[in-house]
Amino acid sequence: MLNKENYVPWSSRLLRYAKSRPNGKLIHNSILNGPYVRRMIPEPGDANSEVNVTETFHLQIDDELSDKELKQIEADDQAIQTILLGLPEDIYAAVDSCETAQEIWLRVQQMMKGSDIGIQEKKAKLFNELERFTSNEGEPIESYYHHFLKLMNDLKRNKHFPEKIASNLKFLN
Repeated sequence: MLNKENYVPWSSRLLRYAKSRPNGKLIHNSILNGPYVRRMIPEPGDANSEVNVTETFHLQIDDELSDKELKQIEADDQAIQTILLGLPEDIYAAVDSCETAQEIWLRVQQMMKGSDIGIQEKKAKLFNELERFTSNEGEPIESYYHHFLKLMNDLKRNKHFPEKIASNLKFLN
């Protein structure tokens, strides 16, 4: 379940889950790029009309949709449900009025990412944790390596990359 502390892993898991579902690529596309937009279909004008109109347009109706377009519209609905099912009540209430999966996705992202100050605090916290990282006496190397990989993964997920040489040296110390 999503909370302010786990937005980055939550969003990663949600996108991976969306891709794994039937029509996964379409669902993923709907979340990141928005829903299918119905086209305007031209109609020939009425030659018997008093006003000469060569053609008019109408919004594409269901009978005019191709199978691929119908699948995308279905995936758009599935994308909305995929996101909503992973939200706690308070966040759900804030995004319930959104009409597309992309709109929900962007609003949740805005709510969870916070201000630049929050991002800088998170970065400082992670780099501080990296600086203080050390093995505990008697700790097996596998456990030490697991904790180190978790820290490096957290840094990477939050788009904070220590220089490769620094991370290699930190592991060796």
